[in-house]
Order: sequence, then structure tokens, then C-alpha cells
Amino acid sequence: MLVKLKQALLNHAKPERAIQTARFFKTGKGQYGEGDIFIGITNPEVRALVKEFWKTISLADIQLLLNDDIHEFRFTGLMILVEQFEKANEEKRTEIVDFYLNNLPKINNWDLVDCSCYKILGVYLLDKDRQVLYDLANSKHLWTERIAVVSTMAFIRKGQFLDCFRLSALFLTHPHDLMHKACGWMLREIGKRDELALEEFLEEHLTKMPRTMLRYAIERMDENKRLSYLKR
Repeated sequence: MLVKLKQALLNHAKPERAIQTARFFKTGKGQYGEGDIFIGITNPEVRALVKEFWKTISLADIQLLLNDDIHEFRFTGLMILVEQFEKANEEKRTEIVDFYLNNLPKINNWDLVDCSCYKILGVYLLDKDRQVLYDLANSKHLWTERIAVVSTMAFIRKGQFLDCFRLSALFLTHPHDLMHKACGWMLREIGKRDELALEEFLEEHLTKMPRTMLRYAIERMDENKRLSYLKR
């Protein structure tokens, strides 16, 4: 089935789109996605194939997809993994999480992180010790650090904000704007549910917060309040 899936993906390849996508994901020399290979498949096309193949693709098959140089193959593998996790029992979920953590080097761009981490690792940790997120946060590796904070989306959706606040505070001095954006995004998600909780965090950390993180965090606020934070 893996051969069929790969061929189906290749059938959707669009060279012109691949060029545009490679630029969008910063694959040039010295950029965060340097060397990544795109073949121009859209996310809706991938999702349609995931629905068709997820039941017949094994973890060994997913490993081969994650090992592939083609970005969309890795994306497809992660999307299948998400689908399998959502349908799995607790024992199988543990196996999938272990597999996910063992493949962190393959999850090497922001879309690969964002499509998978909170749906797998975040959901799994809802009723468990969360130290693994702090270990990931201290990895000094951009994508692993992003997995740590974006995984808190699962907690935020359950009204649990503490880990996001702690991790966002940890990343206030991070040098990369992709981490500022990730933290700001999670903080904005908190603000949509409890603006007062977000404001308390901002009052404590505003003077140290990168501008990008702040802009993302306050994006949904009333305009006057938002402008007030930006002026401060």
C-alpha cells in the first residue's frame, strides 16, 4: 500500500506550485528550511489520500514516509499518524507517542510541527505528567522547542493554561521569530477563552516580550486595548 500511496502523491505533483511552496517555507541557503524538497501537493489533496489510506499504512510505512526527503511525504506520514492516534486505544496511543518522539528530527518545519504535535503529544499528555514538554523546550533545537509550546494547544482547549504560560515565559528571549509566533499564537488562543488570564501574563512579561509574540497574542483584543499594549 505504501507504493500505491507514494504514487498517488506523485500524481498530484505540480512543479510550479513546488517552486512557490519552497520559497514560502524558506528552503534557501541559510534559511530555516534549507534543502527541503517540495513537489507541489496541496493540503486538501494530502488529506483526501490520508482518508483513503490511513487504515492500511503501518508504522513501518510511516517511518519510510518520514525518512523521505520530499516534504509532502513527511507531511502525509504525520497526518496518517494523527488519524491513527485519534482512532487508537490507550496502548496503541502510547506506541504512537513513543514513535513520534523517536522521530522528532524528521519533524523539521513549522507545518509538520503544527499539524501533528498537539493532536498527538498534547492530547496524550492531558492526563499525564508533562515534564517531557520541558525537556523538549530545553533541547536548543528550533522545531523541538516549537513542538513543546504548540502541544499546549490541547491543554488550552480544556481550559488548562499554566504550561503554555510557563513555556512562553521560557521562550521570551528565544532568538527566532518562529518561536515568538508560536508562543503568541498559543497565548492568543488563551485570550480567546480567558482574556483576563492573558492580560495577567502580559502585565508580568510585557517589557521582555518580543514584539512579534505580543502582536500575535493580542490580535483578537479590542482595538483600543490592543493599541494600548503596542504603545507600552
